[in-house]
Amino acid sequence: MTMTRRDLLQAGALGASLVGMGVFRVTEAATPGGSDRYAEAWPALDRFVEQYMRDMNSPGMTLVLSDRDAVQRVVTYGFGDLEAQRKVRADELFEIGSITKSFVALALVQLADEGKLEFDRPVRDYLPWLRVNSAYAPITVHHLLTHSSGLPGAGDVFQADPEDSHLAAYAPGEHFHYSNAMYDVLGILAWVLDGRELPELLRERLFRPLGMLKSEPAITMDIRDRLVKNYAPFQSDRPYPRRGRLCEAPAIISSSGAGCIAATAADMGAYVRMIANHGALPVGRLVSEAGFKRFSTPHVLAEDFGPGAHYGYGIAVDTLDGHRLLRHTGGMVSFMSALQVDIDEGVGGFASVNAQQGYRPNPVVRYAIELMRARRRGAALPAMPEADDPLRVENADEYAGIYAMPGSSRVLEVVADGEKLFVVHEGARVPLERLADADRFAARHPALDRFAFSFGRKDPEAPGSAVAEVTHGGDWYRGTAYSGPAKFDYPESWDAYVGHYHNENPWVWSFRVVVLKGRLMLDGTIPLEADGDLFRLRDSPFNAEWIRFGEIVNGKCLRIRLSGSYLWRVAAP
Repeated sequence: MTMTRRDLLQAGALGASLVGMGVFRVTEAATPGGSDRYAEAWPALDRFVEQYMRDMNSPGMTLVLSDRDAVQRVVTYGFGDLEAQRKVRADELFEIGSITKSFVALALVQLADEGKLEFDRPVRDYLPWLRVNSAYAPITVHHLLTHSSGLPGAGDVFQADPEDSHLAAYAPGEHFHYSNAMYDVLGILAWVLDGRELPELLRERLFRPLGMLKSEPAITMDIRDRLVKNYAPFQSDRPYPRRGRLCEAPAIISSSGAGCIAATAADMGAYVRMIANHGALPVGRLVSEAGFKRFSTPHVLAEDFGPGAHYGYGIAVDTLDGHRLLRHTGGMVSFMSALQVDIDEGVGGFASVNAQQGYRPNPVVRYAIELMRARRRGAALPAMPEADDPLRVENADEYAGIYAMPGSSRVLEVVADGEKLFVVHEGARVPLERLADADRFAARHPALDRFAFSFGRKDPEAPGSAVAEVTHGGDWYRGTAYSGPAKFDYPESWDAYVGHYHNENPWVWSFRVVVLKGRLMLDGTIPLEADGDLFRLRDSPFNAEWIRFGEIVNGKCLRIRLSGSYLWRVAAP
């Protein structure tokens, strides 16, 4: 992926990337236990990080690399304050997001080691107040730890209506569906079993044994001065292009099991070292050998983390060049983090960027691991990964053409120019920028940027088949390769649901409901499927989230619920 910005005039002060400022800051921190074993690899790594951060338009990054023996490198890159052009400091805290889940899981493994927890017992044996509406077998602690409970994750643990329950979409253990809410439940479970609330529990059970003495187990205003300055998209209610504008993010408070830790890079290096040692510490163990095995076992297929990936307890279990890899990412309102540990070779790393731009710095940590493994074996250093320009579309010609809106005189012209793709708007070419999903693009233009441009294939099951259609929000255009129906019927009552809905909670935030080809859709990309009095999100057959539409006033729905959380209609001018 590539992120640069056009110029300061277009995007303002926070539109200035590292490229725009013409500098790249690399600062080494002291690593008393480190060795020179990997020194020849660091220049190659730094060159890649510079390329990657310029591509991604990252403000700043902190990085730590460890092996079984010690923390081998702590280094910071770029800016901790874009406006002041101040470099990132190694002692600044970065919010690690969902990597917190692995800490919560290890705390529960400790409690099981102590005989206080049985993973295969129903969670309601421990938390009888947890309201679950399910026609299936009881949901166990194991199911929550592996995101295989069948319960949604977008709502709150304690829903606004005390009569409401969490709705199970399918039998527990059958499928993976990532659930932040259920890790909040696990944080409460740890508190109930231990007697100390989660932040204190994490500090005493994990931070102190690991020597993570500069990190914080809860994100509060008390630590804001220690957090690196952090950034978020200027317009957060629409697809974010890598050339998009950033602004300083508001502070948040979090003390839940889904993501409450703020850590320094060196402290995360101690955590990586423990995982590389399969739970062993310099003296003693953090968890038993059997406990670490359960933590790192691939319990359930979790291809949200990539083809062939599985999930253990709070950690994804994958492979890298035939080696077992434990990894997780974390996304906060204004941070993006990646943790990867090769537990066969015993090397790993953690990286975090002080902005939320939709990606995670996995390529940096992966390349660092590859470099470290090469040095350990005395092999040649692997080549630096190629740059990734988001405006480069290798198969641009496949998308080019004239697309017509059925029943209307409107057309959409898409133009290919080499490996660049454009949509024509009012006679001008607007470049399309690749998004993470295949066949989906963002246009940085105020008349076009609320929705992604999504191209459909003649055979949806064959990625290489001809491009036949394109959608943009609720607009649908057909190309010459399209051979399906031209008209779609839907219940007239759905027109009341169309609109923009918002919640100030940054984890819920905002989306738009449209009718597209006879289906209700979120943001023009996620289908909604009627199921009784609610709608299931069907971007995946195993998505457990749901929406229920509420009060209709003057032909418009004014309030909806997403898996228990309320959103309110935004009146359009």
